[in-house]
Amino acid sequence: MNTLSLSDLCHLIGGILRERMPESYWVRAEVASLQLRNGHAYFELVEKADTGIVAAKARATCWASVYPLLSAYFLDETGEHLQVGMQILIEVELSFHDVYGLSLNIINIDPSYTVGDLARRKQETIHRLQQEGIWDMQRELMLPTLVRRIAVISSAEAAGYEDFVHQLSETPYPIHTRLFPAIVQGERAEQSIIAALGKVYEEADAFDAVVIIRGGGATTDLSCFDGYELSSHCAQFPLPILTGIGHTRDVSIVDMVVHLPLKTPTAVAAFLIGRFRDAEEQIRTLRQRLARTAERQILVRRHILEVLRLKLENCNPERIYRRGYSLMTDTDGHIIRSVHAVQSGQHILTHLADGKIHSVAE
Repeated sequence: MNTLSLSDLCHLIGGILRERMPESYWVRAEVASLQLRNGHAYFELVEKADTGIVAAKARATCWASVYPLLSAYFLDETGEHLQVGMQILIEVELSFHDVYGLSLNIINIDPSYTVGDLARRKQETIHRLQQEGIWDMQRELMLPTLVRRIAVISSAEAAGYEDFVHQLSETPYPIHTRLFPAIVQGERAEQSIIAALGKVYEEADAFDAVVIIRGGGATTDLSCFDGYELSSHCAQFPLPILTGIGHTRDVSIVDMVVHLPLKTPTAVAAFLIGRFRDAEEQIRTLRQRLARTAERQILVRRHILEVLRLKLENCNPERIYRRGYSLMTDTDGHIIRSVHAVQSGQHILTHLADGKIHSVAE
């Protein structure tokens, strides 16, 4: 019986691979895990069947001499870091090590494949939210004109959060914020933000609106804002949600379902402050309009009272007497308007401006 040592067998396998498969290959796979050590990137790649069962698995390495260039290229093209759960198309060379076994050495990557997959999954999520009838629920909520009590979901250390709070604090308006800390980027962000929303929900009556902000740094690690779970929670949340995630490359699904998406944390602060300023200006305008209306009403009233006074003066009997007119009455004070109302021998009085004349009709 011919026998081989384990190392001999490994050398044999390695030699066959180098002889039979010397070229590089483009491979489609999902990133199951990714670790960075000393500049090197260590991947575990998988392929899953439609049922979700892993159909193939392999280790892959991108050495420190290559990975910084590939990761920077991928980030620039996709706006995202390489991360777990992504579908990637990579160019690999096969390697077989006596101790570590088969491995794939990554030498190139095609970001357009990942962009296409992300776009496909994004459209699937949008369609699902629309089919479930929750797509427009946030926009049906009423945002108070003056948002005074704000629940803020952000990282406490985020520069965007500091900018947001600082901008609000420099105004004279009574805007109060309370931070609900959360991780807002990376693999754990989606569940962290959902947990923060749950805490806000427990005290929903204490707030007028929710603000989710990220801001600061590069436009990276935003895939969590395209996740179905977070988007679904935001769409169905009972308080209006405003976002200032701080990216301009694309609009996330969370941005699409919330009450009002804004680009940056400072833009959210400016919007809230602007509503107070608009209300202040409206009050100032109404006050001026009310003052002008009151002034006009006073002038009209004065004019009406003056007209009435003149009318009363013109109707004063003494004024009529002074113009040469007189008034004739009987002794009982009844006004005599016709000669037919007077009988012969009747005593009558004629009223003049300076006195009365007593006479007898003949």
